[in-house]
Amino acid sequence: MTPLDRPLKRELAIGETLYTLTIDPDGLKLTEKGRRKGVELAWKDIVNGDAGLAAALQASMGAR
Repeated sequence: MTPLDRPLKRELAIGETLYTLTIDPDGLKLTEKGRRKGVELAWKDIVNGDAGLAAALQASMGAR
């Protein structure tokens, strides 16, 4: 296996909107193309089953 030791970025189309998916050793981040803020999930949250809770918390903090 190739270790994940630096960020890996890929463009992703969801509907008609383009997003950037960044995967790094800490977790993953999905942002709308050209934006800085997005949804971040840590690997430990995914493994522990807390990914849904972490995403909901981020969404509620961003809605303010």
